[in-house]
Amino acid sequence: MGDRDGDAGEENVRAVEPGIVTDFSDRMSYASYLDLDTLLSAQHPVSTPVHHDELLFIIAHQTSELWLKLTLHELEGATSALAADDIAVALKCIARVKHIQKSLTEQWSVLATLTPTEYSQFRGFLGQASGFQSCQYRAVEFVLGNKNADALRVFESDPRSHELLSRLLAQPSLYDEFWRHLHRTGLDVPESALNRDVSAPYTSNAELIPLIKHVYEHPHEHWSAYESFEELVDLEENFQLWRFRHMRTVLRTIGTKPGTGGSSGVGFLQRALDLTFFPELFAVRTEVGR
Repeated sequence: MGDRDGDAGEENVRAVEPGIVTDFSDRMSYASYLDLDTLLSAQHPVSTPVHHDELLFIIAHQTSELWLKLTLHELEGATSALAADDIAVALKCIARVKHIQKSLTEQWSVLATLTPTEYSQFRGFLGQASGFQSCQYRAVEFVLGNKNADALRVFESDPRSHELLSRLLAQPSLYDEFWRHLHRTGLDVPESALNRDVSAPYTSNAELIPLIKHVYEHPHEHWSAYESFEELVDLEENFQLWRFRHMRTVLRTIGTKPGTGGSSGVGFLQRALDLTFFPELFAVRTEVGR
């Protein structure tokens, strides 16, 4: 009886099938394709002695940067698609971004396992390093229309990042290209939305409200625009949820201490919740049905 139990335990193995490739001496492997040697050796704790929880902090932020890289890639793809009047491709890119945003937001729950005591033991070693200095985060904001030329000063010592943000500052945002696309489809988009200074921060344009209201009240006549409005609303809501979780995680971890990069900390993050990308798409909700 005991022998049979032992045999069963030894059989708790999934056999390697004969057809599975095992020799990678001259083949591309999973690790080589993903360049895992580089990726997994890119975590360099700076605390002395190295604190156990610093690896969590580094990986959480590095992972966020990878997702931001893909977010930026997809948003630029959506912007180009709109410029080419390919609304289907644009919406596909936006749909993918919405899923990425969910992953980014959920990551805050992992970072929130870092207690104030644990973080305080290595926070001082970070110097002035801060998420505010994330070029990719700023690039995503720029593509969505939340532009701020003054933010480029943070990247003056990083020519590559400065060049990227300068380019995006001067280019039409996703929202700018969206209105130009709708204009080319025959909708009566006001000139103020078509010829604005695209390098300036986007501000609410009351002249757009009648058009948006008309689309919402006659969806079957303008289904593509109607669907697109809701996709953009989802995009902004997801971004705001990310900002909120960021703020709450910081509050949970350091309270109201100033940020490492010199900001006021939680107060600075809280003010970001007042920033908007597509203000008219929310303002119109007060008007629809009146």
